[in-house]
Amino acid sequence: MVTEAGRKSTGMRIFFTGVGGQGTLLATRLVGEVALKEGLPVTISEIHGMAQRGGVVESSVAIGNIFSPTVADGEADVLMAFEPLETLRALPKCHAGTWVISNVTPIIPFTVATGKSVYPSQEAIYEPVATRVAKLLRVPALELAREAGSTMATNMVMLGVLAGTGKLPVKEASWQAVLVERLPGKILAVNQTAFALGWKLGAEAIHWDPS
Repeated sequence: MVTEAGRKSTGMRIFFTGVGGQGTLLATRLVGEVALKEGLPVTISEIHGMAQRGGVVESSVAIGNIFSPTVADGEADVLMAFEPLETLRALPKCHAGTWVISNVTPIIPFTVATGKSVYPSQEAIYEPVATRVAKLLRVPALELAREAGSTMATNMVMLGVLAGTGKLPVKEASWQAVLVERLPGKILAVNQTAFALGWKLGAEAIHWDPS
């Protein structure tokens, strides 16, 4: 069993999960690149899922003295969930000290849209999560992305929340440099605004206690 002290000494594991088309994979790569910019050892997992077909997408980033990017059950220090139901499905990856950052906007599966199944309520999804982890941040990512100017920028909102929490030992200047380097000029301003809105929420969440 890995202790909390052991986790801190070996590094940090971040598990990403979402649905194809949400920009989960881009967010994963940007986290890896910003860690490299800070001179931190980093490895990124292979991509799992059907990103182009609306299927589940999973990836991970390991930062620090960690030899494998694979996140086993109970090893995720941060869970970045871009869809509510995927948050619940990924719960086994978490431990008692995990921070969960979850987008609250659902992507309705085909079976639900056709009436063959029912999408769980927010309470049914988040109550089991809240009791198992250190902190749960429910992010209105679509709302903030729309405020920034594009509903396509939800992944930047999510990244901003992660950055704002300070869970990663990365300076804001490094985040901004990676955004400028990797995002096309025509969409850079919108994504920077979305990132900033997420950052503000993440920074406020440091002191937020749901109890």
